[in-house]
Amino acid sequence: MRIPSLEFSKVARRIKLPLIQRLRHRIASSVRAKLLLLVLAPLLLGLPILITLVIYWANTAYDRLLIIKINGDLVAAQKYFERVTELVGSDLQALAASARFERQLASRAASPNDTADFLEAERTNARLDFLNLLDMNGKVRIAARRHGVGMDQADWQVVDAARSGAPSTGIDVFSAEALAALHPELAERAALALVETRNAAPTDRSAETRGMMIHAAAPLTNAKGERIGVLQAGVLLNRNLAFVDRINDIVYREGSLPAGSHGTATLFLDDVRISTNVRLFQGERALGTRVSKAVRDRVLGDGETWLNRAFVVKDWYISAYDPILDTAGRRVGMLYVGYLEKPFQEAKVAGLAAIIIVFLLISVAGSVLSLTFARRIFKPLERMNATMKAVEQGREGARVGMLASTDEIGLIARDLDELLDTVAKRNAELKDYADGLDRKVAERTAELEQANQSLKAAQRQLVMAEKLAAIGQLTAGVAHEINNPIAVIQGNLDLMRATLGEQAAPVMGEIRLIDEQVNRVRIIVTKLLQFARPEEFAGYVESVDVNAAAADALLLVRHQIHAASVQSAIDMRATRAVEINRNELLQVLINLMVNALQAMPDGGRLAVASRDWTADDGAEGVELSIADTGTGISTDHLPRIFDPFFTTKKQQGTGLGLSISFALLERYGGLISCVSSLGAGTTFKVQLRCVPKFQAGPAQALPKV
Repeated sequence: MRIPSLEFSKVARRIKLPLIQRLRHRIASSVRAKLLLLVLAPLLLGLPILITLVIYWANTAYDRLLIIKINGDLVAAQKYFERVTELVGSDLQALAASARFERQLASRAASPNDTADFLEAERTNARLDFLNLLDMNGKVRIAARRHGVGMDQADWQVVDAARSGAPSTGIDVFSAEALAALHPELAERAALALVETRNAAPTDRSAETRGMMIHAAAPLTNAKGERIGVLQAGVLLNRNLAFVDRINDIVYREGSLPAGSHGTATLFLDDVRISTNVRLFQGERALGTRVSKAVRDRVLGDGETWLNRAFVVKDWYISAYDPILDTAGRRVGMLYVGYLEKPFQEAKVAGLAAIIIVFLLISVAGSVLSLTFARRIFKPLERMNATMKAVEQGREGARVGMLASTDEIGLIARDLDELLDTVAKRNAELKDYADGLDRKVAERTAELEQANQSLKAAQRQLVMAEKLAAIGQLTAGVAHEINNPIAVIQGNLDLMRATLGEQAAPVMGEIRLIDEQVNRVRIIVTKLLQFARPEEFAGYVESVDVNAAAADALLLVRHQIHAASVQSAIDMRATRAVEINRNELLQVLINLMVNALQAMPDGGRLAVASRDWTADDGAEGVELSIADTGTGISTDHLPRIFDPFFTTKKQQGTGLGLSISFALLERYGGLISCVSSLGAGTTFKVQLRCVPKFQAGPAQALPKV
């Protein structure tokens, strides 16, 4: 007894026939299943094998390229390291053979202290950490830093070679005692607490106190060519961050690595990082951390170069480690360069994924072409089924369309399209009616919203005008009420001083204090009036050279600059003049400069610059910037600095300086802005138009000269 396919499927599910048997029946009972099997069989069998081979070959080649790159990076770092070492030796040889040093040694009037001062100047100029003059026995006669005089340096190979007449340079490791004898600061720089590091070799040490030194020595000869001593110098590599940063800049210049990756460079003493730009958490350098045991054994133990991926502090890096030899040929440390592996891995995965996707797309395209003919067998029914589903999902425009088939199925498809067209026409009529209602509602809503916005704007302007008028009346009243008692106080104070005469001497300090406070109150009242009624303080507009005005402002605050131990820098590049009242511009600039100086109580740098500027509307102008290296302004205070009466200088500020400056510049159509953060200094920018764009109000009618 044969069972129809539909009934057989129900029976198979009910009696839970094995999956393979159900698939066999599905293929046997479906033309589509047969065609899919013919198309997908090569893909399911051949494509995985092909993709596996491609991934293997691409992965191997990519890893080989990464190793080749890191090897090239290591060569560049080695060349720079060797170049720096050679420069230390060549500079020392040049000093030993220089005529000025020969004159210094030959001068009978020169004392040992004079020679020490000469050596110290040369040491500082050459950026050396120590510079010693040794006798022919290898003992220190004179030290640039006046430490270590009398030390025996004959055991060092570079010194021994120089005593024999041959200049020599190399890497040596100095003990903590030797560093302290040369100068205590060197011992402090070299000392590093060891940080527990993942995968590092076990150790009982808690600190690294030795120092890795670029060590150089050159023979000294007199005018007759006789050797009279040795010049010894060294550069300490411990904490020499500028050195490793320079290596990193050379090897991994900007754009040499993909986005997200970054290069690192490190100097190791034994297995301890003594100079590095590898970072721990929160940007702290990983000084005192140690290399993994595997790398240590390969590089320091076996003397081989490591070219492979390695775990560096907290991430995986493509790494290169090369042993550093001292002047005796011993492996005393390592030079490391590397770059973050993760972005390269991501790029590799993305590339392989792209290849796989291309293969899949090609395979799918082939399958589609193969199925094109097969689809003609079941296309009419499929299109009818898809059309009905689309209509059910809300796509009312879906239709079966023209079919090549002219049998009963083709006729049913055309009848279905006609029925759907009729229904769609009725739906469109209803929708047009509903849309018309929606448009009318939207138009009325927009009109109401526009009227509401206009009403709100007018209300805001009215409230602001009333506030400004109230502030002006209040300020004028306060100024009048304060000035009268102040005048009485000042008059009685002058009368008391005149009446008492010399008898006022015991309280003269208190009288002077009253004078100062009365004058301070008068200044505050004047600033209040200037803020409330700026038009009454306006002067004549004239063509002003902003470079000369800035120079005059600096001249007026020069005593405060010297008193605060502040260095000033001027960069005036503006070529245009602006129309403004010169005194008002000076008032703004002096106020900004004084604020900058008050932000640098312990000294710093005041930078004043100008340049030509173009406004957003195309108008020409000039931009002045005043920058300091002071304490900066917190993000909480920054939005309020131009508010009247806001100040953080509770004992000496009124909070009106910046608000008055803002009002003065705004009157001419100018701008003032501020960029600042705590601990990073502050920069104020003043932007002025060459031709003022006067704001509406009394100040608009400023006369020109």
